[in-house]
Amino acid sequence: MTIKIGINPITWSNDDLLYLGGDTPLETCLSETKEAGYDGIELGNKFPRDPAVLGPILKKHDLSLVSGWYSSELLTRSAQDEIKALQPHLTLLKGMGCKVMVFAETSNAIHCDIKKPLSERPVLPVKDWATFGARLTEVGDYLEKQGIKLAYHHHMGTVVQSTEDIDHMMAATGPSVGLLLDTGHAVFAGADPAALARKYAGRIVHVHCKDIRKEVLATARAENWSFLNGVLNGTFTVPGDGMIDYDAVLPVLADGGYEGWIVVEAEQDPAKAHPLTYAKLGYRNLSAAIDRAGFNKRETGKRVSG
Repeated sequence: MTIKIGINPITWSNDDLLYLGGDTPLETCLSETKEAGYDGIELGNKFPRDPAVLGPILKKHDLSLVSGWYSSELLTRSAQDEIKALQPHLTLLKGMGCKVMVFAETSNAIHCDIKKPLSERPVLPVKDWATFGARLTEVGDYLEKQGIKLAYHHHMGTVVQSTEDIDHMMAATGPSVGLLLDTGHAVFAGADPAALARKYAGRIVHVHCKDIRKEVLATARAENWSFLNGVLNGTFTVPGDGMIDYDAVLPVLADGGYEGWIVVEAEQDPAKAHPLTYAKLGYRNLSAAIDRAGFNKRETGKRVSG
């Protein structure tokens, strides 16, 4: 599979704070996505959930559907109950030709609560990782048989946030559970995305690239902000506009043989960060970094010799 560059519509319209970009039409999002140079886009709250409806809309803009977020509740229900619950989402992804499902445990998460500081995020006791991992693996095994890879999204404010959490989760799951490497969430949590890429090269199946404004991150930590307060105050930005060294991360992925989508996902207030401007900036910076890393994004998805 070639390396392709996608974007998340959260640049235009936020799924957690619906008033951010709430009046921006889907048509604007899609036309500007293509104008900025992207090959595909992930799901957002304004997207139709019927492949028969969504397919022609994306085809009109010459865009592919990359994937879409799924909120799991495996800490409170069985794998079989989860499999039943995810059927509509799975049907959509399969119908649109997606290869991965962005998957995160949210049954006790606080990332959507603007009043709760990140210091109150859930922490899973060591004794509970085995059960959680077994349920994740059962779901991953099922999805793999359906032609979809589970791409677990470590995320601020959830039970899988820190390096230690990621390590516990990966150790407790089988190979059907892939890792979604999110550079911004890694750095926010104090992790090194290059080290994660190196350690889990064989299991990384999806990549989100968001950058971090160093000064805002320092304030967010010092003042114990909620995740959403961090978003509103500009913690995140597009690749190349913050503190993350993508020239340290992407070559590790290239050397590890990563094939798939690399997605710009940088939630900001669109009234402060003009969506098309930042979409273009993110594409330009990420595309250049991908080329420097040795990926041939248009042909092989493999590292280019020389």
